[in-house]
Amino acid sequence: MSFNGGFVQIAVKRIYDWARTEQWRHKLGFFAMGSSCSNHLGIPPPKGPNHVGCTDFMMDHTAQGSFFRLYYPCQETEKAEKPDWVPNMEYFYGLADFMKINRTWSEKIFEYLFGSYKIPAYMDAPFKSSEKCPVVIFSHGLGAFRTLYSAICVELASQGFIVASVEHRDESASATFYFHEKTEPGLTQREWMYYRALKHGESEFPLRNKQVKQRADECILALDKLTQMNSGVAVQNVLQTPFDYTTLENSMDLCRTAVIGHSFGGATVIESLCKEVKFKCGVALDAWMVPLDDEIFPRVKQPIFFINSEKFQWAGNISRMKKLDCTVIDRKMITIRGTVHQSFPDFTFLTGNWIGKLMKLKGEIDPELAIDLSNKATLAFLQRHLHLEKDFNQWDPLIDGHDKNLIPGTNNLSQLKPVPLNEENASER
Repeated sequence: MSFNGGFVQIAVKRIYDWARTEQWRHKLGFFAMGSSCSNHLGIPPPKGPNHVGCTDFMMDHTAQGSFFRLYYPCQETEKAEKPDWVPNMEYFYGLADFMKINRTWSEKIFEYLFGSYKIPAYMDAPFKSSEKCPVVIFSHGLGAFRTLYSAICVELASQGFIVASVEHRDESASATFYFHEKTEPGLTQREWMYYRALKHGESEFPLRNKQVKQRADECILALDKLTQMNSGVAVQNVLQTPFDYTTLENSMDLCRTAVIGHSFGGATVIESLCKEVKFKCGVALDAWMVPLDDEIFPRVKQPIFFINSEKFQWAGNISRMKKLDCTVIDRKMITIRGTVHQSFPDFTFLTGNWIGKLMKLKGEIDPELAIDLSNKATLAFLQRHLHLEKDFNQWDPLIDGHDKNLIPGTNNLSQLKPVPLNEENASER
């Protein structure tokens, strides 16, 4: 996906066309698993000392309100259940409509391949932390939604962070929804918003630039809602989940706040840092820099860490990252060997080797090793710039690319690749 950018659309189309052919229909299960020798598929459990809970928060009955999945340290509990990885099939319906794929077919395929997976966190479990938690706002890629980066989010929460994974309502998500109040008191109706494809002849930049500005505003709004919760202000959750938000009062260290995102979410990181100084630093995972105005680069004053895949980046995109280089502000870049753009979202853990390579969901490196390197480097960078009293500095060498699976900086500056017209084209490379 972008969960890259337009990768999901491409992936859906490939699965659909492939699965419709009679000769492959009976082999779908085999290729989904890879082979009888495949490793166990599933989102890797977090490695930190805390159990992880999650809940969904929706601010109000408008499309302008904030909507996010919240991950947090929680009490150990036997009653809470682990949530489905894909909350609703409408997220795939949006992709199917865009690709002119039959919804019934797409639902069957995705239900078969991914319908049984759970997120390794406990839904609505009680919050518990022995200290104030630093805060991360996470921004998904084009065509993604709030749950598709759970391996990253649960790891951060297990290490003591409170993480709000925003579901963007700028029509860059495959789908999202809000509850519209009907005329009758107390009655609401779920309204779905689907991915907005480029119109025929439409230029890419104006739309994406408008979207990245809205995305940044939504990240800032999520931080504002967490600030209210932390202050003890009563908040209304339209979703009426059983989670008790009053337990979050005085739970967050809002002087230690960062923003992280992948692909289009990486561009959202840069835009958010420019707009909101409360974000003390940012981590951009394989950022797609095309949506950003050049004029914002000198206005970004916070430290930034670019963690790139080996296969996605091209010279024009890297050169825009380099415009953020600064002699007095920490700006770091590493590249993870053997990775592809989809090495950051959860899909890389949920497909076996055959279909993963076919759909460019997997690179040459073990996906759990890749995400572990990314997470550890991220934690070390966060400790450095949020001034955390943790042991994440044990991974400081990763920030400078000191590992056999890392490249300091980039592998792409000398490669004169053409700049893709859009992110959908970039994800094909």
